[in-house]
Parts: sequence; structure tokens; C-alpha cells
Amino acid sequence: METYESCGVLIAVCLDGSAPGYHIETGFGTGLDSWVIHLEGGGWCNSVDSCSSRKMTLYGSSTLMDRLVPFRGILSRNQSQNPDFYNWNRVKVRYCDGGSFSGNVEGEIHNGTKLFFRGQRIWEAIMDDLMATGLATARQALLTGCSAGGLATFIHCDDFRARLSGDVIVKCLADADISGTSTMRSFYHDVVQLHGIGKNLPKDCTRRKEPSQACLQSPHKLNAIPPCFFPQEVIKSVTTPLFVLNPAYDFWQIQHILAPAGSDPNGLWSNCKKDIVNCDPNQMETLQEFRRAMINALEGFRQKKDGGLFLGSCYIHCQTLSDVTWHSFTSPRIGNKTIGRAVGDWYFGRGVVEAVDCPFRAIPPAII
Repeated sequence: METYESCGVLIAVCLDGSAPGYHIETGFGTGLDSWVIHLEGGGWCNSVDSCSSRKMTLYGSSTLMDRLVPFRGILSRNQSQNPDFYNWNRVKVRYCDGGSFSGNVEGEIHNGTKLFFRGQRIWEAIMDDLMATGLATARQALLTGCSAGGLATFIHCDDFRARLSGDVIVKCLADADISGTSTMRSFYHDVVQLHGIGKNLPKDCTRRKEPSQACLQSPHKLNAIPPCFFPQEVIKSVTTPLFVLNPAYDFWQIQHILAPAGSDPNGLWSNCKKDIVNCDPNQMETLQEFRRAMINALEGFRQKKDGGLFLGSCYIHCQTLSDVTWHSFTSPRIGNKTIGRAVGDWYFGRGVVEAVDCPFRAIPPAII
């Protein structure tokens, strides 16, 4: 359980104007000069209405966050549960901007509602604070994040690398972020526009196509050109070594993207979404197509020699902050290797890690 630290000045604030913050536990022993920093996830808001609702929650206001939180998974100090990073300086950065720590809008009033879209400034303020706290003298560093925090990890990975000296081992790990589908294209467009994210996306992507995708005007271009806010596009521009951790059957994506309630008025997918062992043959084939699309989306990334990949078959979303899924007797395994062990092997160069599990029902996968 770690204390909550607020930082930054007024320009770096949550949706409601409250101060951003993070939890930190100081490293010890051989980990004194090593850092693992986790960017919290929690979805996005894409309209004034949805952001107004969000600012009344802990994902939009630090005033509603717990000051003490448990550190588990990759943040655990228990060596048996986190053998490679247990004694590092461990940081959990709280998510309160609704735009993957990437927005930057000067104004405060939007359609008569007071909202702050300052995710990029939150990132910069917290990194500056951590640099002053000891990150500047790090010998090893790992930036991680899950879901919306995973996308932020991709977006900020090279900036994180640039903040540290050239002899520091710096790598990034994104959890539960890749999707092979394009159904969130319009949603992402709205997020980019509302939060002013375009200027903070990879320049080599935005030079090729407008970040919020003017191509949305054409349905043919919509299907042909992926937006620069999609993780599988962002990673093409990242030069820092990356590890991609993803469930092939991502719980959140299946619930909210593949088969959202609005597209299933008769509830035909209800039982399947509760547990994919309940899916009928047609639904299972849809899930397998979803898996194949995800693997195809990672085709270019898999050519990178310094990358790592763990694509499991569990029906789950984020896995880095859970003791059960990270490294335990009951953790999901591929080739008898847990996620925690796979990430450690990749980070420390103990071996090449490209683990892709068999499709669901080809072998009995773990259902967490």
C-alpha cells in the first residue's frame, strides 16, 4: 500500500481541474537504481457529455482516488510473485484525463462545461517529478501500461527513452492494447479531436494521414486507412524496444467492440460474453476471426528483432497488475513460461520471447 503523491501546477490537471498524481514505492538492494513505471488504464471519453460524466469518477478527478493502493503483479515487492522487478522503484501513475495521457487543449470551457484536456501535460509533469525523485540517475527503466495506459505507453515510449542517458537500459511493455478490428475508428476520431491529441501522435504517421482521419468522409477510405491513434499504427514509429502482451480473446474488446450491447438487442451474445465456453459454433468462429485479425495486426511488429510478444488464449483484459496472472502457480503459461518470466527474459536478454498460444479449444486454456 503506497502513498498518493500529487504533483504539477495548474496547467497539468485532471478532467475536473484537480491535481494529477502517482503512487510510489522506493526500491531496495540491487534495485535502488532501477525503475518500473505503470500507466493506469480506464478507457476514454469522446464527447463533452461522456467527459463530464467521467470527471465525476476516479478516472476524471484525483479527489475521488484512494490515497493508498495495493501493488500487485509487476509492481509487487514479493520476490516469489515478481522475481525480476520486486525490488525496483515501482510507480503507478493514476489516469484521470480520458485521453491516454496525450491531450493538450488550452481552453477550459467546452460547450458551457468546464473540462480540462491536459493528458500530455500530466505525462510531462509526472515525468519531471519522477526525474527529480531519482529517475534521472536510473540504470534500468521499464515503462508499462494497460489498455488506455498501454496506448499511452506506445505513444510516450520514445520520449521516455529520450529523457534518460544513452547507457540506460530502457524498454516498454504494453498490456491489452492491440486490436485487429477497425470498429473503434469513429470513436477514436472523436477522442483525438476533442482532446487535441493529433499533435502528440507519431509524426511519420501524421505526415502520411491526418491524425483524426479526414478519411472518415469516405467509407472506402475508412476501411483502407488506419488512424494514427490505433496502437498497431503507433508501434510502427516506436524505436525503443517493445513488448506486446495481449489476450487473443480480450474480454473488454469482445464486450465493447466485437459484440456491444447496442448491436445485440436480442441478447444473442449474452451467454457467450459471460464466458466464451458458452459460445455457439458461429460465435466461436467470429472469435477465431477476431484472433486472426489481431495476429495479422502484429505481423509487422513481429519482424522487430528487439521486440517481445506474449499472446495468450485467456478470456481476460489486463494481466500485468494481477498476482494471479503475472507470476504464480496458477498463472497462464505458454511453453511453461508465465507472463512475468517471459517479460523478464525479454527485458534482460535471457532469450527471444515470441509466445503465441494455441486457439481456444485447441487446448484447454486458462479462464481467469
